[in-house]
Amino acid sequence: MSQTSYDLIWKGVRAASIHEVGFINFTMKLQKPKGTQDLLPQESAKWQYVEGFARKLFAQYNYAEIRTPIFEHYEVISRSVGDTTDIVTKEMYDFYDKGDRHITLRPEGTAPVVRSYVENKLFAPEVQKPAKFYYMGPMFRYERPQAGRLRQFHQIGVECFGSSNPATDVETIAMAYHFFEELGIQNIRLHINSLGNPESRAAYRQALIDYLTPLKDQLSKDSQRRLEENPLRVLDSKEKEDKLAVENAPSILDYLDAESTAHFEAVKSMLDSLNISYIIDTNMVRGLDYYNHTIFEFMTEVGGNDLTICAGGRYDGLVSYFGGPETPGFGFGMGIERLILVLEKQGIYLPLDTQLDVYIAVLGQEANSGALELVQALRKQGFRAERDYLDRKLKAQFKSADVFGAVALITLGGSEIESGQVVVKNNQTRKQIETSLEAVKTNFDSILDQLTLP
Repeated sequence: MSQTSYDLIWKGVRAASIHEVGFINFTMKLQKPKGTQDLLPQESAKWQYVEGFARKLFAQYNYAEIRTPIFEHYEVISRSVGDTTDIVTKEMYDFYDKGDRHITLRPEGTAPVVRSYVENKLFAPEVQKPAKFYYMGPMFRYERPQAGRLRQFHQIGVECFGSSNPATDVETIAMAYHFFEELGIQNIRLHINSLGNPESRAAYRQALIDYLTPLKDQLSKDSQRRLEENPLRVLDSKEKEDKLAVENAPSILDYLDAESTAHFEAVKSMLDSLNISYIIDTNMVRGLDYYNHTIFEFMTEVGGNDLTICAGGRYDGLVSYFGGPETPGFGFGMGIERLILVLEKQGIYLPLDTQLDVYIAVLGQEANSGALELVQALRKQGFRAERDYLDRKLKAQFKSADVFGAVALITLGGSEIESGQVVVKNNQTRKQIETSLEAVKTNFDSILDQLTLP
């Protein structure tokens, strides 16, 4: 069944259900919170495909899944992400629980994974290095909801610990590029920059303050505050006045020391060797304080606007910040909502496997128990099977078989139960085979082969 057909079928089923139960004039008082969404079956099928696709690809790069709680102690996020970032100052969902502990819903995935890495001593000598993890799950930020950006959103991310080799930077970027390429996403642009080591960053920070201070009155209110707290964030502002102010700002690349320059040059050289084109974007700084050296974003265009669909970089000081040994790290995160949005806008077909193998039309109460036995026997053989439970007319049951895209159709009534014989029909070609109920219950594979082979 095509993805478009599947979407249309579910819209029809939903509309029919609303009509049948008389909800058309019903006004629901209890609704989902602003900035959240319900994932209905036609959408969750797409999500499952993308998530399964990521799991398979990440396994090729030797990444294993890690799952962390959706809430953390406030300090896990505030101290690692940065007290002055917009995430902490404006966007975190934080509260005090019944034990008066300061708790936050996680707004991003890296800090919780690093906390888990340290707490569970995954840096121990017997653990294989580098240690590679991926995660999937909901994140939470209080911000203005818009296309592809919600207050509860979902991320797929990866984290790699233990390698300072610039080849790790490039391999991780290449894995994201491989993911988009295999999914079929078009017009991907890679932006890269270097924030250097702490010494380089400190020198550039002062140069940026010296440049922006005379222009302070021209900056937005947020950037005037950022100039005092975290001036690099002014470079990343989307406000028009801030973009004008930083047009002639000094480049951080001019402040990299020898070590930082060598690392960035190696990254560029290796990207070239893999034929991955890139744009050096010296105004890109990322919104989190823990980054150093290589940072990157993958962007594409949706509706005439640039959209970041994946971003990340190196964070060599974060593990030690959480009390672990000095351990380099590199990772990225991508928003699932944005990925799905891009796939839809670009008209990319996903081969969703949603159709039933067999549907059982049930004739009368005398076949009710037999239909239950039959459908369970088919499921235990590994087939997707469904039956009628509503004692409907055959025409309505056959329509359900079409809606579910059933490959095969079996009609079961009292006479079939008594004789032990049924007709199995190919629901598309109408080719049919008469066989025993026992054969269907024990060897449906061969029956389906006979029905579907030319």
